[in-house]
Amino acid sequence: MRLSRREFSKLGAMGLAAQALPGAGLQAQDGNRKVGYCVIGLGRIANHFIGGVQASSTSRITGLVSGHRDKAEQFAARLGVPKSSIYSYEDMDRMRDDKGIDAVYVALPNSMHAEYTIRSAKAGKHVFCEKPMSTSVSDAEKMIAACKDANKKLMIAYRLQYEPTNLRAIELIRQGALGKVQVIESANGFYENAGEWRLNKALSGGGPLMDVGIYCLNATRYLTGEEPQDFGAFVSTIDHDGRFDTVEENTVWTTKFPSGIVASCSTTYGAPMRSYYRVYGSKGWLEVGSFNYEGLRLQANYRSERGSPATVLDELNTERDPKQFTRETDHFTECILQNKTPKTPGEEGLRDMKCMQRIYKAAGVEAL
Repeated sequence: MRLSRREFSKLGAMGLAAQALPGAGLQAQDGNRKVGYCVIGLGRIANHFIGGVQASSTSRITGLVSGHRDKAEQFAARLGVPKSSIYSYEDMDRMRDDKGIDAVYVALPNSMHAEYTIRSAKAGKHVFCEKPMSTSVSDAEKMIAACKDANKKLMIAYRLQYEPTNLRAIELIRQGALGKVQVIESANGFYENAGEWRLNKALSGGGPLMDVGIYCLNATRYLTGEEPQDFGAFVSTIDHDGRFDTVEENTVWTTKFPSGIVASCSTTYGAPMRSYYRVYGSKGWLEVGSFNYEGLRLQANYRSERGSPATVLDELNTERDPKQFTRETDHFTECILQNKTPKTPGEEGLRDMKCMQRIYKAAGVEAL
């Protein structure tokens, strides 16, 4: 299900459109020059990204794409972006000649990620795309191919794979602090209000799994270091109040990994759900509370041997938003300047797309 640019603009006028984009083509040898990002769609997540770039010593905002010129000019005045680097969705391909723009940040509604990633790559810009990568496996594959054909980098914005609390959890598991991992449980969800673009399948591609459930899915993959082997799943809609006419309200799934580790995950748009993951091993457990932009907390309790004193951890990351956005942007900037492959390239996003396709199939929902 796709929307045209004109249809999206109509939704934007109703307050349903949101988000961001950037472009690339940097002289890596020019170490004094900051990498310039263009932001497409000036919605909520764009503000987090812009704040993260402003806090960066290696990046800056050098372009804007919006369907509302007056709003874009207000942003431009605040950010020092020249009016000549403000583009509409229709003419953004002109960025090819804008030497100040090196990379694009795609944070438009999910169904538009593929189009604007492909257009940006063809315009000669590196692409930093929000998750989920797309709304179908085939679109994700086309995005990867377009960036490779243009010799441009593609990174998916899995900010928690760069965040210290999650990296600490991975480190403890890899070091064997928990012994042999047996079970993982995770949840992430919230009560979604009517009128949000996420409830429109043509824009979102699906319900909470595509939006916040992907955090649980990706976490089980980076915590185990394995790819899921089998899936079981259920979806349901309990509130028949018009919000869930095109997307499901709840999704629960189970996963088995090749090592035998099993995971159970849940996500919802119908309730204020606690967001967390907990990992159980033969020597103890650890938990990271929340997938939020700040205030992440790691708790753990494990023993080196049976009968030995327990090691108890309670670590709170006091970094404030938008630090996570700064971290991931700095990583992508480094990859551009030093010609490195991002830690979370398009292939990482594609793996999640394939997993979500399997989850929906297991639940009897039309595949992505």
